[in-house]
Amino acid sequence: MTTFQIHALPQQSLDGTRRSGLDVSGTKVEHLVATGGESLRCCLRDATAGEEIMLFGYEPPLPAGPYREIGAVFAHASACAGPAAESDYPAGWHGRPQVLRAYDKYGRIHPATRLHDGSDPEAAISAVLDDPEVVLVHSRNVAYGCFMFSATRAGARP
Repeated sequence: MTTFQIHALPQQSLDGTRRSGLDVSGTKVEHLVATGGESLRCCLRDATAGEEIMLFGYEPPLPAGPYREIGAVFAHASACAGPAAESDYPAGWHGRPQVLRAYDKYGRIHPATRLHDGSDPEAAISAVLDDPEVVLVHSRNVAYGCFMFSATRAGARP
């Protein structure tokens, strides 16, 4: 049993972006047909070729401050079922190195931030959340720095 929860993009945020066709910056959403392998932040899996997806700017929730940022993410163009479970690391993403960016209660990056090699992401996330000052973790791509999902202690919300 894991001691943390994985959080995909909030459904309310996805619904608003799909409905308006605009991202958090007011930029028009790009609609694409997946070539396969695009990391979908709505259901936490890679797209298969031919799926209708969208690319847009997303701002993960953090308190107002210098560490808030907007980055590009992919999601299904239409509503989907979401991730299989909030208690499980995305199965298809095992083996994928990620940066686990830790944040404190003020939304500042915490020194518990680390790189994991993808071999045991559950243990890596648990280790970061073992620091009592860490309240939130963002999993991010190593090369591009793109937001993948957030993780919190079990029962907490991002």
